[in-house]
Amino acid sequence: MEQQKHQGDFFEDYDNKDSSLIINDGVAQPPIVNPYLKNFYKKKPSLKSVDEYMDGIIAGDRTILSQAITLVESHLPEHRNIAQQIIQKCQIISAQKQTMRIGITGVPGAGKSTFIEAFGSYLTSEGHKLAVLAIDPSSEKSKGSILGDKTRMETLCNDPNAFIRPSPSAGSLGGVARKTRETILLCEAAGFDVIFIETVGVGQSETAVHSMSDFFLLLMLSGAGDDLQGIKRGIMEMSDLIAITKADGTNVDKANMAKALYANALHLFPPTESTWVPTAVTSSAVTKDGLPEILKKIEEYFKLVIGNGYYERKRREQAQFWMYESINESLKNMFYENPEIEKLLPDYEQAVLDGKLESFSAASELIERYSK
Repeated sequence: MEQQKHQGDFFEDYDNKDSSLIINDGVAQPPIVNPYLKNFYKKKPSLKSVDEYMDGIIAGDRTILSQAITLVESHLPEHRNIAQQIIQKCQIISAQKQTMRIGITGVPGAGKSTFIEAFGSYLTSEGHKLAVLAIDPSSEKSKGSILGDKTRMETLCNDPNAFIRPSPSAGSLGGVARKTRETILLCEAAGFDVIFIETVGVGQSETAVHSMSDFFLLLMLSGAGDDLQGIKRGIMEMSDLIAITKADGTNVDKANMAKALYANALHLFPPTESTWVPTAVTSSAVTKDGLPEILKKIEEYFKLVIGNGYYERKRREQAQFWMYESINESLKNMFYENPEIEKLLPDYEQAVLDGKLESFSAASELIERYSK
């Protein structure tokens, strides 16, 4: 019998004529890395010109609008110049329009995202174009955000007259993102006449959103506190309207009671500069009750403030405020991007960590080195 050839990693020297075991060549193993893997990765889009971004924004192109917002939010120095040009052009367009910037905040669990979806859908059904700037809190440990607000606004996401842009708070105080005001200008230039600025709901530190909105809507829950809770200064006196949410089912009576308590508390505050008298209403995102009343109150407010000139005056005061904010941010960027400071900063950080240098002394020395 002709000797058969046996092959295999463990049987190279196996040569038994009397065995019926035959080792055949196996199937060739494919490469570890899939050669088609590169087809799954999309090439990063190159930067467009300022005119290309502006043409897309004015035309209402959501993709280009999103790209421009990403550019504005970028920390990279090479993006800053083109982003600044886009902002300046959008600011000119925005100044020619009378839009409604509505800041929305509330206690945790008040249902901000649910309310925004229900009220936003009602606004678009009334002929408005809505942009929602949802601010997601960033982790203090990982510095990341899940940016999950879109998943809770499925109906509004598919509305052709609505645009939702979640952004990380990135450590900014006041519950808004670092570039929220610039994003507002881009959305207004894109044709959105109503802008919702949703905060992370951090309590009584909402001055930042108040400084970039025309109307401040506070969402509250029934049973969240007694009437003395509403007398506290801070976020209550900034509110133009309080909406008691989840006023449906067995919670209707409690919501109406809370509405009366908050309405009474609002009367204790001095008259507002706009001459508007804040009040409280009830609403339900489930039954849609109260949504028409909220829109009516907002429209009454804007009719009043546009008529008495407060609308323009407040916008100019906000522009002045953000001028100083821009100066502060530019000075900070110039300091940290200085080559000498970049080189010295790690040594000073380590000296402070080791207890060899006081933090105030380190800061003073670094600023002195920068100023020379």
